Amino acid sequence: MQDNATEVTAAGIARLAGVGRAAVSNWRRRHADFPKPVGGTETSPSFALAEVEAWLRKQGKLAEVPLRERVWQQLAGHPEGPVTALAYTGCVLLLIHERPTVWLDVSAGSDERLAALLPGALEQVLTPRFGAVSAAGVHSGGGGVHAGGTGDSSSAVHSGPAVNTGPTHPASPAPAADPATAVSPASAAGPLAPAPVTPGPAIPVPAGDRLLASAPLLRGAAELAAGTGARQTFEFLLGRHLDANPRQYTLTPAELARLMADLAGPARTVLDPACGTGALLRAVDPRPGQELYAQDSSADLAALTALRLALRSRATVRAAAGDTLRGDAHPGLRADAVLCHPPFNERNWGHDELAYDPRWEYGFPARTESELAWVQHALARLADDGTAVLLMPPAAASRRSGRRIRADLLRRGALRAVVALPVGAAPPYNIPLHLWVLRRPGRTPAAPEVLLADTGRFAGEARGGPDWQAVRDAVLDAWRAFARGGRPVERPGLARAVPVIELLDDDVDLAPARHLPPSAPADGVEQLTAVRERLGATLRLTADLTPPPAEPVPPARWPLTTVGELARGGALVLRTGGTGGHTRVPVLTDHDVLAGTAPSGTLPETDEEAVLTEPGDVVLPVLGGGSVTRVIDGATGGAALGRNLVLLRPDPAALDPWFLAGFLRGTANHRQASSYASTATRLDVRRLHLPRLPLDEQLRYGARFRALAEFERALRHTSRLGEQLVRGMYDGLTDGTVAPD
Repeated sequence: MQDNATEVTAAGIARLAGVGRAAVSNWRRRHADFPKPVGGTETSPSFALAEVEAWLRKQGKLAEVPLRERVWQQLAGHPEGPVTALAYTGCVLLLIHERPTVWLDVSAGSDERLAALLPGALEQVLTPRFGAVSAAGVHSGGGGVHAGGTGDSSSAVHSGPAVNTGPTHPASPAPAADPATAVSPASAAGPLAPAPVTPGPAIPVPAGDRLLASAPLLRGAAELAAGTGARQTFEFLLGRHLDANPRQYTLTPAELARLMADLAGPARTVLDPACGTGALLRAVDPRPGQELYAQDSSADLAALTALRLALRSRATVRAAAGDTLRGDAHPGLRADAVLCHPPFNERNWGHDELAYDPRWEYGFPARTESELAWVQHALARLADDGTAVLLMPPAAASRRSGRRIRADLLRRGALRAVVALPVGAAPPYNIPLHLWVLRRPGRTPAAPEVLLADTGRFAGEARGGPDWQAVRDAVLDAWRAFARGGRPVERPGLARAVPVIELLDDDVDLAPARHLPPSAPADGVEQLTAVRERLGATLRLTADLTPPPAEPVPPARWPLTTVGELARGGALVLRTGGTGGHTRVPVLTDHDVLAGTAPSGTLPETDEEAVLTEPGDVVLPVLGGGSVTRVIDGATGGAALGRNLVLLRPDPAALDPWFLAGFLRGTANHRQASSYASTATRLDVRRLHLPRLPLDEQLRYGARFRALAEFERALRHTSRLGEQLVRGMYDGLTDGTVAPD
């Protein structure tokens, strides 16, 4: 069947043809047979992908588009929207992952045959992994009903497939709910209790008529999975969708998710009650017999999380859609660990309806304290001595409206640690968020101390993000020493075990910076002297590297080529960054490239083959709109290529890497190769221009570009040292460790 339903924008056509958007506009004006718009708006029309491809092929303008790009275009232009297309694709990838021979049989023949047989094949996989649902929406496995209904205030519910809601399997025995009348835990408490919860359906098997329009996408995704793996294919498509819609989702960075999972420790049953895209549960180390529970107000996100987790491991996955605070989908669960990145500053979290809810064991949260409602929900779903780790706004540690709940959490030993993260650790990136580590009090007596840690000193430069390795080492070393029962070695300005009695004053302020001793003054003065000496040396180097005066010459008019043409001709190899790898190596992130810093990221361990950099490679970020390139040197070589980066590996017999990197940085070059959405700018590297010059001429330009890069690096280093010296002087003068004369 022709993929007539899939639509593509003018920017997508430009990417398919390897040209600029202006060329597409010219084609529409000059060629009467150019396909007519089938959707979109007057200023941003969309076209049928099949008609566009046929026209481009007829005109000889269809570029050799990589399979990944073609599949992404089909998904992004899907008539039911990209999220629904992602769910369909995820179901098929799970079938390929678990029963590849079934897929081979179903996909043989026409699209009509595929659409007719696929629902039955999917049911063979979805039911065992996610649970079955009867016509009434009740789980056949018993043990409770999963909540559905409207989404909570954390995110809007989108149209599309509903999510998996399998039967809960509590870690400790709990009475089973009557499926016909199951309500939330507060339902019998009084007149203000919430209404009975409507069960949410499992991930539905799409009907054949809906799958028929998706057949080209599903076949393309299967072909892509044959080369890269089903899990990697889904991660690529999901990551591309998230990158294309940055303001629609609040994401938990992978490094932060891994830190939270490590703080929680090994666990067999893990819950995320505000799962989003599943980053926290994905960071949990797999274990035999593991059970992962999730819930989100958005049915789309819960469905994508369920598929993402099922593709990652053999763990039992039970995800549900619905308002977690008003309609808990896992009321009988007692998990070993709870990980949560809750919505912040929500007023409409159910304050009026949930006044008598038994989860408020430590006090009824004020309307302005939605985060403390999530804290108590997490504690209520923990087994005795289980651990919960929540990402919290810093205001939750000090607002007066929450001081009574904070005090009771301390008195009963439920709150075990508060960690202040560096600025830029997670959205919103302009404030230093906190991690709260909690334990559900068991039979052991309450601990008399709380660990407070402040990792603000590890904030990164510019957009580089924090030094995650330093944050991990500092936090985990302090936490593990504290959790073993002994007092950790006090590190001035970094970590301290504070007696609970010191915190139980009128404010119950838990902000770590207010309870940690400052760094040793002597060390600060010695560091300032060393910084000043390094700054002087760097300033002298910067002066020596300053480019000579530029002499005007007539504008050069070279014959041009594109990166796409060079890749097709074998002059260079083009690779894109991945989402995982089977080896643990430093990862070069887009922030590292933009800030000119060393590789600072990490990737989750997967079966995907990471793209490793080599000296002489040229790396470009594709998001953000900045004209930046980086030539990999010996110190950076061997690092894995992170997401949102493209690597160009030139043939040294045909291209000089510094010549390539320099010309690709041109502002006009980037402008013509970029596509613009309402929220982001994406660079199509294949459309970047490059002059056709002999190798000896390339080397002349390359030498000048290399000198400019060294000058730029010296300027950045000078700026960092100057800021460090100024900050240290202000601190020394204000704390009395530096004299004013």
